[in-house]
Amino acid sequence: MVMLWAMPLHAQKVALVLSGGGAKGLAHVGVIKALEENEIPIDYIVGTSMGAIVGGFYAAGYSADEIERIVKSKGFQNWVNGIIGEDYNYYYSKEDANASWLSLNLMVDSSFNTRLNSNLASDLSLNFALTELLAQSSEKANYNFDSLFIPFRAMASDLFTQNQIVLKSGNLNQAIRASFTVPFFYRPIKLDNKYLFDGGVYNNFPVDVAKAEFNPDYIIGVNVASKRFSQYPYEEDEKLIGQSLLFMLLDKTDPDAIGDKGIYIEPGLTKYSALDFIYANNIIDSGYVAAMAKIAEIKSEVTARKTCEEINQAREEYILDMKPLLFKEIKFIGFKSSQRRYIRSLFNIKKHALSILDIKEGYYKLISEEYFKNIYPNIVYDSLEKTYDFEIYGKPRRNLKVEFGGNIATRSISEMFLGLEFTNFNRFLFNYGASFYTGRFYQSMHLRTRINIPILNQLYIEPEYLYNHWDYLNANDILFEEKNESIIDQEDRLLGLNIGMPIGIKNKLEISSGLFINNDTYSNNDVLVSTDTLDVLFLDGFRAGMTFSRNNMNRKQYASSGTYLKVSVNYFSALERYYPGNTSMTFEDIRQRHQWLRLEVKAAQYFQLGKYKPGYLIQAMASNQPFLHNYTATIINTPGFYPFQDSKTLFLPNFRAFNFVAAGFRQVYSIRRNLDFRLEGFVFKTLQDIVETNNNSPKLEADLTSIFLAGTAGVVYHSPVGPISLSLNYYDDPTNQLGVLFHFGYLIFNKRSLE
Repeated sequence: MVMLWAMPLHAQKVALVLSGGGAKGLAHVGVIKALEENEIPIDYIVGTSMGAIVGGFYAAGYSADEIERIVKSKGFQNWVNGIIGEDYNYYYSKEDANASWLSLNLMVDSSFNTRLNSNLASDLSLNFALTELLAQSSEKANYNFDSLFIPFRAMASDLFTQNQIVLKSGNLNQAIRASFTVPFFYRPIKLDNKYLFDGGVYNNFPVDVAKAEFNPDYIIGVNVASKRFSQYPYEEDEKLIGQSLLFMLLDKTDPDAIGDKGIYIEPGLTKYSALDFIYANNIIDSGYVAAMAKIAEIKSEVTARKTCEEINQAREEYILDMKPLLFKEIKFIGFKSSQRRYIRSLFNIKKHALSILDIKEGYYKLISEEYFKNIYPNIVYDSLEKTYDFEIYGKPRRNLKVEFGGNIATRSISEMFLGLEFTNFNRFLFNYGASFYTGRFYQSMHLRTRINIPILNQLYIEPEYLYNHWDYLNANDILFEEKNESIIDQEDRLLGLNIGMPIGIKNKLEISSGLFINNDTYSNNDVLVSTDTLDVLFLDGFRAGMTFSRNNMNRKQYASSGTYLKVSVNYFSALERYYPGNTSMTFEDIRQRHQWLRLEVKAAQYFQLGKYKPGYLIQAMASNQPFLHNYTATIINTPGFYPFQDSKTLFLPNFRAFNFVAAGFRQVYSIRRNLDFRLEGFVFKTLQDIVETNNNSPKLEADLTSIFLAGTAGVVYHSPVGPISLSLNYYDDPTNQLGVLFHFGYLIFNKRSLE
């Protein structure tokens, strides 16, 4: 009698409905864990947005524990935040840091009409991860979601017709990606020739779809983005106002839609936002707790059982004969034949099949170039060749990037920055750039053209023109009305050619050469009177060198993680033309030629110890650089040590030498998110000091006990557009010993012609 009664109950079918809600959707993982532990079967899954991600992975054969490991991993945090992981962040394509706050990416079509690329987050890592992790399941199911490990549906939205779209076939990664396309946050992708957006716009809790598609006996509905107000929530409006954008985008949830044959679960997630992916542990636990609170009620309604052992065995059988990810073809959709040759060369295609690691390396090498940020990857199975094809979708267009920025400071070193960058792609990738700085202390112009050529594992050729003007007399302290005593005005120009190539993923080798024309105007006294005429020095010549570098610092200024390394050797040949003023000790014009070599090594690194991030900076310089005519001319053209944000805005003779070693610590403590306390201290030691004689001539003086100290303490807030810093800076220098600096923006300058 018991057996007869039990038989129909095992035919009971349960559908799991998972809502969208951004990071709060990670609670779905905890719900699935609780259901599995209590042997509640999951026969169908319907998901929206993050519910589609969690549900889709489970439907593809991933266990709850595997999904939990994925969403807690650093890789997942990188995917959802648009960060490219360190192992595939190609330094070769990284451009020099500038002072930009805001960047506008404009797409220019063949008629030179422009359109703003307004997406807030990069989806490049997310797209590849979904493609890689779900390609085999899609093939196994023959691209039919009913044939997945668990039958599945994903919800998307067509904003043009204002209709919901039920995705039930095709590439699983594309369906999930479409369901997760939050408007204005991620760019939409095309499925069946339609741009699709987040399914939550029209159906964030698709109970009706579960009923229509699967006709289950029982529905377990999990909602993590409550929007249940039929009337204005007077008591809760202050608390909920921060989530108003989410409420605007998501369709209203109706718990009653489940009906009598089902249960509604809503985890307690009010203290988390849709972007709080860093709290994955807590959010998953909240889902587990909420589900366990309903387990007794679920068990009373659902008498069918499926043990963990049965589920694991079925899962193992499902994934056992999945086709390995081996590739023979790379297909390009939307590119011309000349462009395909360029892209194909980056994948280093061999005669035999490529592995997923080969594909990943080529993909990340490709997207390291700003121009290819709009491509979309996909993987499909070729049943004839018995291998997969890697597809790259793109719409080649001319890109124009406009950057604005600068710095506002309590010293007269405030400046404005404008950057322009135009990219065109045909047989080669051409990048044309121009940047401009203007302010009382500093003015600069940098023009360059970078031609990317796919030979020798990638190569760029970059002609450039650089102009800098530094006026140290105008670098005054506005707050304390202190006058700078450095009567120095410098101009340098460089017409150069750089050739760069990658050394692995993290390193770059650059060979450079150029003609420089430098003009220095200065006084040999500390005080300038109206009758003084200044010395004028022209230093014109040729330079050539080689630089090996790497840089994965997390910020272009005030970094707190990452490493930096630079090793360079340079040869200089210069003609000195000197015209004395009335502060000079000589009255003859000087004309003489100089040659010298310079070797520089600079390294920095931070270590992660929770909120405390200690680091170091080491720099060494070795050179046989000769003296110029007098001490002042020599010292202002001598390499310097610049440890702090304002070091390049001060003329510090004690921190300049032909040969020196400098080292020190950088201590960063995170007071709260985006707010750091920084404490830094350095020692500067020359092998021989450059000192001034009575007749204003330079000479070298060895002093083993002579060291110079520098230190800073301050707070930095990393705002969305740039750092806001207040610091107390100390230099072992008689004219710039102690200073307080407040600034907003980036104190970043173009390189000098002799750097």
